[in-house]
Amino acid sequence: MKTPVFKEIKRAYGFDEVAIVPGEVTINPELARTELILGNHSFSVPILAAAMDAVVDPLFAVNYSRQGGLAVLNMEGLWTRYDNPAEILNTIVKASREEVTSLLQKFYTEPIKERLIGERVQAVKKAGGICAVSMIPQNTKKFWPLASEAGMDILVVQSTVTTAKHKSKSYKGLVFADLCEEVKKPVIVGNCVSYNVALELMESGVSGILVGVGPGAACTTREVLGIGVPQVTSTMDCAAAREEYLRRTGKYVNIITDGGIRNGGDLCKAVASGADAVMLGSIFAQAQEAPGKGFHWGMATYHSSLPRGTRIKVGVKGTLEQILFGPTSVTDGTQNLMGALRTAMGVCGAYTIRDMQKAQMVIAPAIKTEGKLYQLTQSM
Repeated sequence: MKTPVFKEIKRAYGFDEVAIVPGEVTINPELARTELILGNHSFSVPILAAAMDAVVDPLFAVNYSRQGGLAVLNMEGLWTRYDNPAEILNTIVKASREEVTSLLQKFYTEPIKERLIGERVQAVKKAGGICAVSMIPQNTKKFWPLASEAGMDILVVQSTVTTAKHKSKSYKGLVFADLCEEVKKPVIVGNCVSYNVALELMESGVSGILVGVGPGAACTTREVLGIGVPQVTSTMDCAAAREEYLRRTGKYVNIITDGGIRNGGDLCKAVASGADAVMLGSIFAQAQEAPGKGFHWGMATYHSSLPRGTRIKVGVKGTLEQILFGPTSVTDGTQNLMGALRTAMGVCGAYTIRDMQKAQMVIAPAIKTEGKLYQLTQSM
C-alpha cells in the first residue's frame, strides 16, 4: 500500500547549486548597461547598501550616492537613538562574543528621538546625496512624514517577513496601497520569498520588493525559526510575479535580492535569476568607510526576548570604490563587483539587466568544487 503524502515539498536552490550558461553571442563588458530605475531616480550601480548600523551612516550614504548607488539609512537604529553613536559603536566593536548580544539589546532599548530622523535625512540631502530610509511596518505611519518633510527620496518598509495582509491585536495593520498613495515617492517593501505574496504587494502600488528571508551573513532567522527559501528559487518566483504584473498592468516593479550574496558570482546569479538589483550588507561592512569598523550585525539582533541576528567579524578589506569598481588584489570575488557583473553580462551577450535575466541557468551542485582540489586544500 502506498503511503499517503502529507504535503508536497518543492525543491529550492541557492547560489552554490546553480550556474549561468554562457551566451551564444558575447559582447564587450563596457557595452553592458546596469541602470536601476526607482521613480525619477536612476542608479548606475544596481546594488543597495543594507539599512544596518554597521554598514550605513549618513556619511556612507553620501559617499555611496556619489559612486552611483543607493544606501538605505535605518531610521530605527543607533543613528536615531543617539545624538552621537560613535561611543556606542566602539563599545559594540570591542565587546566579547559572550556579552555583545546583551549589549546590543541594551543599546537598542534607548527610545528613538524623532528629531533625529529629520536631522539624519537632512545631513544626507545637504551633502548632495539621494536619501533612502528604512522603517518597520509598525512605525511607518508615525515616522515617514518626519523623513519626508526633511527631504527623503525613497521609503523602504522592511521586516523579516512582509505580506500585504497582516493581522494584529496591538496595532492596525499597515495598508501599503494607502501608504503609496500618501507618500507619492518610490516605496520599497520587504521581505518576501513567494510568488503570491510578491504579486499582492505589487498590486498595492510599490516600486520595489526585497526578496530574502534569513540568508544574511549576520541573520539567524533560519536557525532560530526554521523559516526561509534559498535565494535563487525565491528570486525566480518573485520575478515570475513581476512578469505577470507587468503583463496585466504595464507597470514594472523592481525585484531586489536581499541577502546571501558573498561575491561577484552570487551577484551575477541573482540577476540571472530575475533580480533587477541586490541589497548587500556584509560585503559593504568590509569597506573602510563603513561605521562597523570590520564588524557586522543584523537588524533583529536587539530583539528583547528572541534575537535573530549576531555580530560577526568581516574585517576591513578595502575602500568602497575598490569593492565596487576595483582595482582588486583578491581572487575571491569580493571586490570589483561591478566589473564582475559587466563581465558576466558580456559573456552572456546581455546589453541590459533585462537581457541578463534571460540568461540560461543550470542546476550545478559541483560548480564551486569541480576541478578545485588545490584551491580548496590550500585555502584551509
